[in-house]
Amino acid sequence: MSPDATAVDITSHDTYVDGVPHEIFARLRATDPVAWTEEADGGRGFWSLTKYDDVLYASRHTELFSSRFGIRMEDMDEEETEARRTMMEMDSPEHTRLRRIVARPFTPRAVADYEIAVRELAREVLANLDGKSEFDFVKDIARELPMKMLGRLLGLPDEDLDWLVSRGDALIGNSDPDFTDYVVDQSDTSAYRLLPFRSPVAIELFEYAQQALEERRTTPTHDVLTALLAPTKDGDTLDDPTLKNFFTLMVAAGNDTTRYTMTAGAQVFIEHPEIFSALPTMDDARVKMLVDEVLRWASTTMHFRRTVVEDTELRGQKLMKGDKVVLWYISANFDEEQFTRPNEFLMDRSPNDHVAFGLHSAHLCLGAHLARLELRVMFEEMAKAWSSIEAAGTSERFRSNFISGTKKLPVRVTWR
Repeated sequence: MSPDATAVDITSHDTYVDGVPHEIFARLRATDPVAWTEEADGGRGFWSLTKYDDVLYASRHTELFSSRFGIRMEDMDEEETEARRTMMEMDSPEHTRLRRIVARPFTPRAVADYEIAVRELAREVLANLDGKSEFDFVKDIARELPMKMLGRLLGLPDEDLDWLVSRGDALIGNSDPDFTDYVVDQSDTSAYRLLPFRSPVAIELFEYAQQALEERRTTPTHDVLTALLAPTKDGDTLDDPTLKNFFTLMVAAGNDTTRYTMTAGAQVFIEHPEIFSALPTMDDARVKMLVDEVLRWASTTMHFRRTVVEDTELRGQKLMKGDKVVLWYISANFDEEQFTRPNEFLMDRSPNDHVAFGLHSAHLCLGAHLARLELRVMFEEMAKAWSSIEAAGTSERFRSNFISGTKKLPVRVTWR
């Protein structure tokens, strides 16, 4: 890596507390797009892919760049890898089989049927503010809607939701002391190395999931968990460990990423009040374009890792079997060769072929359609309820090199 590019450690969780180092990624794209990156914590290092075309290439060529050895920067031995495996750590045909079973409730057609419920919940979230003019957008809006929709999908009681989401926060937030007592780079988590995110919280979620599954086997309901217990038309079914891993993934990833993207949208509205003012007059097509630009702009999931399974070459660099490769979506979504004026928020950006959700790959996020729906509906309902939104204090960012997000956003709104 060039000397200038090492001025900031892109592997450090602390780096992102003050914001994404976009200037470092821009320099890498320009001078060292396939850069060898050292790991300060003693990891063996990895290749950083920062160009849009390279991220897309590695995403699509799973025969060269595998997910099955882990999707985070950290090194894991074979025992850890197997114990912590979810659908995200699989390649075809295993990934294709599992995805075919679990994707049924998340298809575009299925998600379209959720709009009435999502809008009802969005209005409920806003109504619960009871006309308050100042509040924390993250806590009172962005956390609430995905949480309530998660409860509807999984058929879970309202009184359990806050606890469940706090458990999910502890997993995804395993690098932030505001969310967990087991901060991965500040405490010894080796006792939990066989659990997702090296966190004992996973045990609590597994136990909850097991109870929920047993209840649905006895008394089936009309929710996602019941649907996942049903065999496919080919008679294919999932075992309990796989179901519990999927439940944990939904509780963690299914809530946090939408929350932080929704918060990024609110920050856009604060910085560009003319966009928020225009929202009530936008047609569906324009609102959807706005949502896609928020997704690009936020790039909430900053990276996923792959492992080279066959010696290959990329932009003149020799990548050897076993090398780790990190796909920096946060950089690809700001690539000057792919996006016009990438450092500007353009609500009518078209085309907008961003790589949020792992688009254009076999690992496209299952919840992508639902997240888009939740973002669109909440933005629409906010604009109906408020005539303005502005900052009312200092925001705080999430401490993570994996998830980019603001965890506290004090706002002041004017109700219509």
